[in-house]
Amino acid sequence: MENNNLGPETFQLLLQKCVKLLRLCLLMLFIVVSILCLLFFTQFNSKQAVVIVKAIDANELWHPAKFTDGLTENERKLFIYGKELIIHTSIYLGPKGKVMQNTNGMNCQNCHLEAGTKIWGNNYGGVYANYPKYRARSGKIEDIFKRINDCIERSLNGKAISIESKEMQAIKIYIESIGKNVEKGIKPKGTGIFELPFLDRAIDPQKGKELFQAKCISCHQLNGRGKWDENKNEYIYPPLWGPNSYNIGAGLFRMSRFAGFIKYNMPLGASIDLPQLTDEEAWDLAAYVNSQPRPSKDLSADWPKLNEKPFDHPFKPYLDTFTEEQHKFGPFEAIVIAIKKSKK
Repeated sequence: MENNNLGPETFQLLLQKCVKLLRLCLLMLFIVVSILCLLFFTQFNSKQAVVIVKAIDANELWHPAKFTDGLTENERKLFIYGKELIIHTSIYLGPKGKVMQNTNGMNCQNCHLEAGTKIWGNNYGGVYANYPKYRARSGKIEDIFKRINDCIERSLNGKAISIESKEMQAIKIYIESIGKNVEKGIKPKGTGIFELPFLDRAIDPQKGKELFQAKCISCHQLNGRGKWDENKNEYIYPPLWGPNSYNIGAGLFRMSRFAGFIKYNMPLGASIDLPQLTDEEAWDLAAYVNSQPRPSKDLSADWPKLNEKPFDHPFKPYLDTFTEEQHKFGPFEAIVIAIKKSKK
């Protein structure tokens, strides 16, 4: 009669094969789960961008004009210099500037990304088509020269430069040239800063602090002071607060402007197609950054018509009964409703 019992050696060999097979199965399961998690994470982080891309045809988004078409030789030279000034403002106008020592070390490009050409990167696409125009902040008709000097005085915390200067004329030529393909009075989709929908709660600086420490300190540093180049001629990564950052009169000091700016631009590498922040995260980061100390500015002449003052301007007086803190942190919906009623 045949003996079907397994010997010790045969049993040990079979057991080893079973263990190897089990390990292989576990490894395959781990790989499959990892791939599924990666796909889910990617889809989660880009879902809002997908909605925007589907809702807006790429052809509808603004793109810079062919920069130097139609320019004279002198204008071409000014255009090139103007672009250089936008990218490396501090080299020419900063604390160690070649032309003058006037600004805080930041560059125009720190706020107007990719030399003012990035979609929803606070670009210059709609500037030439819409200036001169009435601006509620001053209560006056302003030209491009005034708009440029506003940035110098507020975002770069410097002093206005002469409109006859080579630098002013160069910046003007550059801004006009990249937006000359836009019809007068039109603001194309993708220009300026994206307008984020409101949250149904107040924005939260503490949540923003946690996000900042998790996502922003590799560039802007834990203290928010940014990172200089080797010779301290200009910032590689700009300061988000502190003595060399934008002052309280800058547009980005308004929560809605800062949140909309970082939504599709930060952290570094983010875009309309690949956002890295949810709407809530963008709002809360804005709450934290704009709660930190920064240079002051006399704003007494700003918003002379109170019913034109924006909902998130954090300094009184107001026509409504909401406090400065509410105007700064929200919730904003009720404030907007109150402002609309005051205009009727």
